[in-house]
Amino acid sequence: MLLLPGATTHAGTGTSEIMATFNKLIIGTAVTSFTIFQLLFHVLSSWASTRITPAFNNLNQKRKIEWNSRTVSTFHALVVGAFCVYILLYDEAVNFFSLTDLFLITYYWKAIGDKFFVIHHLAALYAYYFVLGEGMLAYFGNFRLLAEFSTPFVNQRWFFEVLGYPKSSKANIINGVLMTIVFFMVRIVVMPVYYADVISVFGTEDFHRVGVAAQSAWIISSVVLDVMNLMWMVKITKGCYKVISLIGQEEVKMRKNGKSD
Repeated sequence: MLLLPGATTHAGTGTSEIMATFNKLIIGTAVTSFTIFQLLFHVLSSWASTRITPAFNNLNQKRKIEWNSRTVSTFHALVVGAFCVYILLYDEAVNFFSLTDLFLITYYWKAIGDKFFVIHHLAALYAYYFVLGEGMLAYFGNFRLLAEFSTPFVNQRWFFEVLGYPKSSKANIINGVLMTIVFFMVRIVVMPVYYADVISVFGTEDFHRVGVAAQSAWIISSVVLDVMNLMWMVKITKGCYKVISLIGQEEVKMRKNGKSD
C-alpha cells in the first residue's frame, strides 16, 4: 500500500527496468500534460468562452487571465478526479499530476497570485516528488487528489461573480450549496479514513523502508494541506450560510409586501 509494485519489492535488473519504464512514463505524461494545459490556457479557453459567454469579451486583461486559469483548473480537476476514482477502485499502482497551475500562478502573479495557493502547491509537489520520482506512497498520493472534485464548484462561483450574477441568484445558490457539500465530502469527511490508513501502516516494514525524507514529506504535507482545507471549509460554510440567510430574508420581505398589498 505504501509502495508501487516493483519499486522496492523486486531486485536486480527487473527493478531497474521497471523504474526506467516508470520514469519514462512520468516524463511523457508530464510533458504532454503541460503542453495540453498551456494550449488550453492560451488558446482554447478564450475561444470557447467567447462563444459560450459573450460577456467574456468585456472582461479586463487581469480578469481574462484568471478566467483562463480557472478554466484550466476546472478541466484539470475533472480529469484528475476521474482518474483517481478509477485508480482507487481498480489500480492502486498508478498516479500522475501537473505543474501547470503553479507555473501560471508564478508567471501571472499580479493577476492571480495567492500565497495560500503557493503553499498548497509547494506542499503537494514536495510530497508528490516521492510518488513520481521514487515510486513511493502512490495509494496515499492518489487519495489526496480526490480533493480535486471540489475545484470545479469553487471556480464556477468565481465565474458567476465576474459575470455579475447576484449572490441570491438561483444558479449561484445551487452552486454554493453543492460546493459546500462536495468540499466537505472530498476534503473533510475523508480525513478520518485517510489518517486511519496512515496509522495502520505506521511502524510497519514498508513504513521504515521509505526512509525519513519520504515519511516527513508524507506526514508534513498532509497536515499542512488539511489545516488549509479546514480553514477553507470554515470560510466556505460561512459564505453558504450567508447566502441561505439572504434567501430567508427575501422570502420574509415578499410575504410582508404581499400582506401590505
